[in-house]
Amino acid sequence: MKHFTGLKDLGPEGLEMILSRALAWKGQYPKHLVDKILGMVFFNPSLRTRTSFEAVMNRGGGSAIVLEVGNGVWKLEDRVGAIMDSDRSEHVKEAVPVLSRFVDALSVRTFAGNVDDELDNFDPVMSAFRELSTVPVISMESAREHPCQGLADLMTIRENFGSTKGLPVTLTWASHIKPLPKAVPNSFLLTAAAAGCEVRVAHPKGFDLHPSVLAEAEAYAKAAGGSVTITHDQDEALADSRAVYAKAWGPNTHSGLGAEAMLQPEWMTTRRHMEKAHKDAIFTHCLPVRRNVEVADEVLDHPSCKVVDEAENRFHVQRAVLDWIFNG
Repeated sequence: MKHFTGLKDLGPEGLEMILSRALAWKGQYPKHLVDKILGMVFFNPSLRTRTSFEAVMNRGGGSAIVLEVGNGVWKLEDRVGAIMDSDRSEHVKEAVPVLSRFVDALSVRTFAGNVDDELDNFDPVMSAFRELSTVPVISMESAREHPCQGLADLMTIRENFGSTKGLPVTLTWASHIKPLPKAVPNSFLLTAAAAGCEVRVAHPKGFDLHPSVLAEAEAYAKAAGGSVTITHDQDEALADSRAVYAKAWGPNTHSGLGAEAMLQPEWMTTRRHMEKAHKDAIFTHCLPVRRNVEVADEVLDHPSCKVVDEAENRFHVQRAVLDWIFNG
């Protein structure tokens, strides 16, 4: 039984297979999911993720059942050995096996708690679904990764530049009004490394990504002929880069930094930053984006901004993932 809850489930070779299939199918709508039912469990809000997965199932000839935890569905407890005297009325130990009886695959969206880096890296909710489900599990974002977003990011870069082997790309931290999870930057780093990119990661001190994510990215880069460089110098990371990916994420939970550390206007991506990159560089972001906090209007409204194309590509990579899970 196949799961897709992190890039480890694909590796560099699987990544190439999914991207090739997604690119080949763009503009085509094969009925490859006839009679398949996808159960979609949302612990957190969604716009692109929900819409794109439902569209994939509908256009592919299947259907989706959407469940919003705590909104028409019991709140779910995931802690092992929990004394269930709070508002969480049902445990995943019963809920997940029951849901597995009704659908052909389960997709789950759950955010990091941003309280304990080690717990978020363990990914407790997604891990529980993988353990308890009797059907394939797909991540729609979890505490550790957002793998479908990472696939869409790399599909967008490949559409613009062709081969990604040795392509310099930059993941730059962005200013924000509050700490955000690290799942999206983790997945961009992992996927770009597995695609053989020359990945530069720039962030202020105290905002390091988890050591296990960095080690995994290094291993992918080595296998795929890429590289990973970490720096606190944003301009250095941007120099001659072909793709600039801006994303806010919270500080390390042991750093001593509070929410006030998130507002660092000099880290907002502007045209000055984009001009440090290659002349044909593209700008990418997972969305939603806070204009003139994370990224300036002049960047988001520039022809080099590919965020809408990137969002559309969620549809294409996700149907390739579902086809791999159901059809091989």
